Amino acid sequence: MRVIGTAGHVDHGKSTLIEALTGSHPDRLKEEQAREMTIELGFGWLTLPNGEEVGIVDVPGHRDFIENMLSGISGIDAALLVIAADEGVMPQTKEHLAILDLLQIPAGLIVVTKTDLASDSGWLDLLEADIRSAVSDTALKDAPIVRVSAKTKTGFDNLISHLQSLLQEKPARLDLGRPRLPIDRVFSMSGFGTVVTGTLSDGHLSIGDEVEILPSGLKGRVRGLQTHKKKEERAFPGSRTAVNISGVDTESLRRGDVVVRPNQYQSTRRIDARLRLLKDIDLSIKHGDEVKFFVGASETIATLRLLGKEELNAGEEGWIQLELREPLVTVRGDRYILRRPSPSETLGGGVVIDHQPKGRHKRFDESVLKSLESLAQGSPADVLLEAAMSLNAASLKEIVTKSRLEASTTETAIKELLGSGQLVLLEAGEPNPKSDSLAIALPHWNDLRGRVENTLDEFHRQFRLRRGIPREELKSRLKLTPRIFNAIINRLIADHVITDHSLWIAKAGHEILFHGAEQARVEEMMRRFAKSPYATPSVKECQAEAGVEIVNALIETGRLIAVSQDVIFRKQDYDEMVEKIKAAIRQNGQVTLGEVRDMLDTTRKYIQALLEHLDSIGVTMREGDARKLRT
Repeated sequence: MRVIGTAGHVDHGKSTLIEALTGSHPDRLKEEQAREMTIELGFGWLTLPNGEEVGIVDVPGHRDFIENMLSGISGIDAALLVIAADEGVMPQTKEHLAILDLLQIPAGLIVVTKTDLASDSGWLDLLEADIRSAVSDTALKDAPIVRVSAKTKTGFDNLISHLQSLLQEKPARLDLGRPRLPIDRVFSMSGFGTVVTGTLSDGHLSIGDEVEILPSGLKGRVRGLQTHKKKEERAFPGSRTAVNISGVDTESLRRGDVVVRPNQYQSTRRIDARLRLLKDIDLSIKHGDEVKFFVGASETIATLRLLGKEELNAGEEGWIQLELREPLVTVRGDRYILRRPSPSETLGGGVVIDHQPKGRHKRFDESVLKSLESLAQGSPADVLLEAAMSLNAASLKEIVTKSRLEASTTETAIKELLGSGQLVLLEAGEPNPKSDSLAIALPHWNDLRGRVENTLDEFHRQFRLRRGIPREELKSRLKLTPRIFNAIINRLIADHVITDHSLWIAKAGHEILFHGAEQARVEEMMRRFAKSPYATPSVKECQAEAGVEIVNALIETGRLIAVSQDVIFRKQDYDEMVEKIKAAIRQNGQVTLGEVRDMLDTTRKYIQALLEHLDSIGVTMREGDARKLRT
């Protein structure tokens, strides 16, 4: 699931563009429709020709509403920078472009709208040259430029084609098992209660999940999920998601709160970060300045602590520590924006380096600055996780070797990753840098676990009267080495996801059940066994009467015992015959085939098959023409 966002100057046609693409207008407030100007965030979606559904976030372009724009633009996969053909690059175009660059939005298209108002193609060529100059040193420097007109409906096929190609080149978001949903809307629906919306990252949410709202710490449960107005059982990373939460009132929530699973995140009031100032800001910034801090859908006032410098000028970079007036949720690697409260101005932005610093730093301490430089390159846990991601399932020793980290730093990193669940240990053993125990990064583990469950679900649907899939067949389907396969199976057994029947593997809770006509055939066949318990129908006769799958199911579940390829008995009759044979041997020291035949009043065919079966499983042993009990 991907999300794209619009950016651009007021009245350049962003909302009209979305309406033309999706068939619905994103402006939902009466004030927005009356003023023909987006104030709050608007949302829509479309289905690309390849079948992928894409969410669209429409953000305000007017300077007065630019801070609403920041709450919507940070969670997107690609941007549509919208520029009207009759006006070209304008002040908010440049500001939005600067924000996209600071947030390092991974991809984008430049859409020239209202081309029907510029009939001279030469003018459009000049406009494109001007646009190329404006984006030349930004993340959109190589973005395609597409010309469209919502009025004449031209250019949209080309736009959709470019958008599809752009998204196909970008990798899907990883499921790290630690979902975060920054709330950008809160409302109540009759009959449902509290609903929040946002763009889900870092993990998935499922109906029934317990959730926590940070920073308040309120607890609730996922009652329902929707993506693009369709009910879902599970929401995945990158999707625009509406979450119906039970146990929480709308009055207790606000934009910028974050929906998470309990005990996976903590709010913070202090962060360390790298800051880059824009080249065209009006004034430099100084230590102690108050700024507006925007991350995800959150915003708060912060006190700026410059590290290593007293002042930063336009275009410069530096290390900062921010003291936040209100607690919020962010993690290392999140992109953020700073704005000056008054006069209102976008100052710059950068990346969060440490979201839980231990305390206030000494501003001119060289060791602090070196530590931040090191963290910017990645913490030991981050580097180790990257190595695990590249190796898939591997020994801890191999992962450490791949990471090229010093052994002294990796033991703590291993424990940190195992403790947070980002690394999963597949084999028992001491988790240390020299261990041969297999481990796997959480996204790969989720993928493998999903493949196993999907394979079992498919097998159970196709062969519902079988105990499970043969172990070797499952290994072959998964294309795994024996060691990795066995480690995964043992872990899933321990987690009660699957059950192991030695030669077969099944989904936990799978049962063989006979329905309707099947049960009637079973009962009829069992009546025949009851009438003649020691001279039963042959396997072939049973298969012809009830069906091969039913007979095999009865054998697998132990209701029938196969003593040879053609002789089977009911379990209770088999147990009775075995006990009679054992009792006769104990009384007489031995027993012959003929004696057993006469004792059970049946034929040689059945007794020979039964006695050979008992020899093979170690109950009896043959001496000449007689059988004795095996000790």
